[in-house]
Amino acid sequence: MLRMTKLFLRTLREDPADAEVPSHRLLVRAGYVRRIAPGVFSWLPLGYLVFRNVERIVREEMDAAGFQEVHFPALLPRQPYEETGRWSDYGDNLFRLADRKGADFLLGPTHEEMFTLMVKQEFSSYKDLPVSLYQIQTKYRDEARPRAGILRGREFVMKDSYSFDVDDAGLQRSYDAHREAYVRTFERLGLDFVIVSAVSGAMGGSASEEFLAPCEHGEDTFVRCANCDYAANTEAVVTQAPAASEWSDLPESFVAETPGTETIDSLVALANEREDLRRLDREWSAADTLKNVVVVVTEPTGEASPLVIGLPGDRDVDMKRLEAALAPAEVRPAEESDFAVYPDLVRGYIGPEILGAKAPSGIRYLVDPRVVDGSTWVTGANRHNHHVFGLVAGRDFTTDGTIEAATVQVGDVCPRCGGALDIQRGIEIGHIFQLGRKYAEALDLQVLDENGKLVTVTMGSYGIGVSRAVAAIAEQTFDESGLCWPATIAPADIHIVVAGKNEQITNGAERLAEELEVAGKRVLIDDRRGVSVGVKFNDAELIGIPTIVIVGKALADGEIEVKDRKTGERSRVAIGEAIPALTTSD
Repeated sequence: MLRMTKLFLRTLREDPADAEVPSHRLLVRAGYVRRIAPGVFSWLPLGYLVFRNVERIVREEMDAAGFQEVHFPALLPRQPYEETGRWSDYGDNLFRLADRKGADFLLGPTHEEMFTLMVKQEFSSYKDLPVSLYQIQTKYRDEARPRAGILRGREFVMKDSYSFDVDDAGLQRSYDAHREAYVRTFERLGLDFVIVSAVSGAMGGSASEEFLAPCEHGEDTFVRCANCDYAANTEAVVTQAPAASEWSDLPESFVAETPGTETIDSLVALANEREDLRRLDREWSAADTLKNVVVVVTEPTGEASPLVIGLPGDRDVDMKRLEAALAPAEVRPAEESDFAVYPDLVRGYIGPEILGAKAPSGIRYLVDPRVVDGSTWVTGANRHNHHVFGLVAGRDFTTDGTIEAATVQVGDVCPRCGGALDIQRGIEIGHIFQLGRKYAEALDLQVLDENGKLVTVTMGSYGIGVSRAVAAIAEQTFDESGLCWPATIAPADIHIVVAGKNEQITNGAERLAEELEVAGKRVLIDDRRGVSVGVKFNDAELIGIPTIVIVGKALADGEIEVKDRKTGERSRVAIGEAIPALTTSD
């Protein structure tokens, strides 16, 4: 039994100053977690109970699916990560350190290399496969901007599992088994979730899917089609490009003086106002313009170079999409100092004619898929206060290829059925990858097949954010009064509030708590003396245990009050019927 008089707990009336999302605010106020450094949190007793309940459910479902648990250290040697390239690919996100002898180590951000080497050491025949191994362990990533409490920290707990198969058909079966186990896991955790197509990024591999918990304050953006079941992380959305067209009948482009038009809006306004620039069929819009955005790309080797992204002017560059497209390289917007190094780039008036690896500038130029041959654009003329009108892709300029980097907008075309896309926000709670042979090849993981021939093992990688699942559940279930946990992961089943000072009320609450415990319920009793009933009620709402039982004045009439924390419904129950009433839901 948990007693408020003994519990290591202090609730707060005020929100923490650094809280950006409700889960961060409420988990701190309710005494579940405490910040000890940027992106690093301690779990207090109530919080750790919730965390362990999430961990238990994850472990039960992994075991039920036939996956076997192992455990690796967090402190790992450099060499395996050098062999796969991730010692450098991870860049500044990797915590690196050296021991007293100067040997390099890292704090594990993820454990593909370790799992691969473990299987290599133990197995050598196709008869040993398939096998799926998992662990639940602390990971470390040096996030540049840790935020949102335990949703994005530098230290976090993840369940990562890996499948090992002889061929691609086996990988698909292992992938499907993990997918099904994840569905069961998140259903048991009480999470509303969506499975969306995703990009593999630095993980590598082919197919990947994310499990997202829809949430107003989620850091991920995903799309859903109104007509079909298509859903994808915006980083994975494929643009439906228009067909290329002939340009033989199109008029020649011309350059016009356009003073004070460094922005798309000012350019469109001027073009619609001036007689010599006005269109006859309709007004100009931002979608008619070709915006050229300069970024700086830094490879894992440290080599940096400019890249220009060309896209319709009604779109912006989505940095997350761009980062996903260029991973493992890092990318940032160009700064004033970068333009000084490349004088060909006239800020606000950059045009594509000088761009491309084969152009005199040598600056790489990638465009949005909508910029197809035969499409006509208004864009910069590479001179201050000048733009070129009627510039035709393919005829007047060429590119170094396409890139998916533009913002996705509500109403964009579904790549599967042609319907309209809607945009929502969510929290990533799981990610599954078909890794293929990337890590097995790098670390020489081979087995003998049925013909005695060495074949490279194919792998899958599957992650669940155990600690972030706590925050995701909090984000989906909180209300204006506080947290509101599902029964499966709550720190207790019943929160008994002793709402009176006389011994009859106190003794009655104690007896009820003991009887509920005997009946198999986890009980938290607020037995504090000298604390007002109002404070106890507020704390009960804030802490968020599913059922609140008030033992107060009504006990004189042989009754207690029961409140459902989620629905707010209240009822009077005779004290003699309290045990069956509070346990029949099982």
